[in-house]
Order: sequence, then C-alpha cells, then structure tokens
Amino acid sequence: MRYAIGVDFNGRGYRGWQTQQPGVASVQETLEKAIAKVADHAVTVIAAGRTDAGVHGAGMVAHFDSDAVRGERSWLLGVNTNLPEDIALRWITPVSDEFHARFRAMARRYRYVIFNHPLRSSLLAGMVTWHYHDLDLSRMQAAARHLVGEHDFTSFRAIGCQAKKAVRHVHFLTLTQRGPLIVLDIQADGFLHHMVRNIAGVLMAIGQGKAEPEWAAEVLAARDRTLGGVTAPADGLYFVDALYPEQFLLPKEPVGPAFLAGIV
Repeated sequence: MRYAIGVDFNGRGYRGWQTQQPGVASVQETLEKAIAKVADHAVTVIAAGRTDAGVHGAGMVAHFDSDAVRGERSWLLGVNTNLPEDIALRWITPVSDEFHARFRAMARRYRYVIFNHPLRSSLLAGMVTWHYHDLDLSRMQAAARHLVGEHDFTSFRAIGCQAKKAVRHVHFLTLTQRGPLIVLDIQADGFLHHMVRNIAGVLMAIGQGKAEPEWAAEVLAARDRTLGGVTAPADGLYFVDALYPEQFLLPKEPVGPAFLAGIV
C-alpha cells in the first residue's frame, strides 16, 4: 500500500530534507526511522521537494510504501510519538501506486518571511530573515512582476545546481506586508537550487534602494549567476505546498506556522 503524508518541520536542527552521510541530521532520515518503528520494517520516504539546511516545511507532501495494516489514527499517533518535537506528521492517506510525491507534483509553492525592523527579534530567530534597513514594498512588488511567467532562471540558480535545464514557469510571485513582516509568496512548476533565496536577495536589494526595479529583469536576461547579488539566508524560507491532480484527493490544511497565522 502506498501512503501520502503531510509533514511540517522546523529546519533549524537539520542539514536539509535529504538523507546525508552518517551522523548528519536530516528530516528524511528522522522521519523514515519514526515510520519504520510503526510499520515494523524499513521505509523510504520520497518528498515533493528537497530543502536546504535551515529551511522549514509547513506543507511538505511525501509518500512511502508499506504492507503494514494500520489505521489513520494509529499511523499518526505512532509516528508522531517517535518523532522529535521539531517534526510532525499532519495527515496520512492511502493512495494508488500512480501517486508519486515528486514526479506527479504539478507545482510547488514557497513563502519567504522577512522581519523588516531596526532591531532583531529573539523570539523569531531562525524563523524569519531579519533585514534592518527599511524596505520599500512597492519597489519590490514592481520588481517581482518581471519574474512571473516562463523564463530561464540561470541568474537565480546556485552555481552548483544540478538541474539540466534552467527554464521554469513562475505562476505567481506576490509580496504583502503586515507590520514589520514582509511575505514573499511564490509558486512555480519547479524550482532550481537556491532559486527562491536568490530572488529574495534581489528583491531586498531593490527594496533597500540599491537598484531600480528594472534590475530584476536585467539580472534575469543576463543568465549569469554572478550578476544576481547575494543569496538571502535560509531563515524565513518555508516549503508550504505541492499541487497534484485532483484524482488523488489529498487532504489540505491552511499553510503556515501558527505564529504567522493569517500571514503565511
């Protein structure tokens, strides 16, 4: 039986989603060990996307296969009992073998949360990116419009990105503000390594007045990562959703951690 699962996690204590070498904590390995204790056999968990060290998940979708006969409540309670407090299984549902968390995803969505204030917040440490210079939201919004649609995002990918092609279709890229919090919300058919963080870095530079909004279009057209400015920190980046064909009938929860309710 194949099971689809929804997972949220605080990424501060992990070197990203994907299993690393022995002794390096990852979300995938931690989750697999917890599920295996309930299933009574080893499992491999495949996610909709991979995240970098320090990146959080507020709506990660994944799947695993098991021949263990367990009810939904037994899976949820059993797995969560064996997970550390910074990872939680939110839902689980049986799916057909046609479902694949990575290959059947039609789109993925991230949110990047910026705490724009002269002073840092100890309570939000690691959960938001602190930017102490004033940011002009309207300038960032104007710049973001240049990045919507299908483009070659070579300038916004990490130097070591292993994707064969850099063309991605950004469905939407919006910025909203509530008090000192600025939220970048982006959905695309796929993302390159560091793509969201590099976009955030360019938009924050423009919001600070270091460049005009048209610079985003110039960076995009250049197809040269060295012209794209600084990669924004992992703090504040959340994988919040993956979209699948309706036939799979996956559960949905409001995205975002509780402390940002109504914003993410």
